[in-house]
Amino acid sequence: MPQFPVFKLLRHLGARSFGFIITGFIGSALDSFKASFLQNQTGVGMAHSDIFWMACDSTEQLRAEYGPFHTREEAEVEARKLGFGFLLRYEHILGPDEEIEEVRSVFIELRDVQLSLKPGVTFHTRCASCGETETHARLLHAEVWADIHEFEHTRHKVRLFEHARGENLKEIADWRGHAA
Repeated sequence: MPQFPVFKLLRHLGARSFGFIITGFIGSALDSFKASFLQNQTGVGMAHSDIFWMACDSTEQLRAEYGPFHTREEAEVEARKLGFGFLLRYEHILGPDEEIEEVRSVFIELRDVQLSLKPGVTFHTRCASCGETETHARLLHAEVWADIHEFEHTRHKVRLFEHARGENLKEIADWRGHAA
């Protein structure tokens, strides 16, 4: 610990034991000040925090989330692929027993995300193996239906079609390659 003029004066006067008591007191006060200052600056103190990212379609309570991702960049890439307009950053503050003490969440709106291709467009899925069909308002719903159908029926292949008003059904070729 650096020597301050007060301690030099006390030592000069011959009160060495008194000086060590003061030095110890001031040292512990400085240590507690540093600890409280660092805790207030980070807001977390000695607690551990885990951060992960999700892609989501809205800020509403009932929303679709996709993830988790370790980095913002990964979440942003997936959000843009899915046409989601938001990222959600979760921060879990963990206590000494590794239990979640606090959850913080922050929504980040993405710019330049195309939420729909054209107004009035519907998507149609049809299984090429069994012929089962479904109509969907959003591309995401069509992808989910296809995933579930292909999972429940092994070796089935689902095809995707787009239908706009005034146009015929148009098959979207290699749509799995574009979504992945």
